Amino acid sequence: MKNLMRILGALLIATLIFTVGCSKDDDPADNDFFVGTYNGNITFNNGDETITDSDGRVTVVKVGDSYSFDFGSNIPNITGVKFQKKDDNTYVSIGDGITGITVTASTLKMLVSNNTGTWTADCTR
Repeated sequence: MKNLMRILGALLIATLIFTVGCSKDDDPADNDFFVGTYNGNITFNNGDETITDSDGRVTVVKVGDSYSFDFGSNIPNITGVKFQKKDDNTYVSIGDGITGITVTASTLKMLVSNNTGTWTADCTR
């Protein structure tokens, strides 16, 4: 019984932390850990095929100073992205082959082209 109470307590605490830490007005720039889902138009083209989703989803995960973008709709993910602050908590991606991403607390804009393909996103949260 004691172990059951510990497990339930830990689950309750984890749920509260996740719920408070990932609210819609939470800004990825303000946290070392961030998870947020942006919805809108997303596309991917690799030369052989084009995937388009006008009701697409991109889950943004930030751990430390590295971002990952998890796409729905069978679009390949983009990982290991670094950002530079532009102004007023607007961050722009930096690095080879992954420039063209702008993320704020409420919007995600993307035009990334590299040897894997071309991604676009125009999403809000």
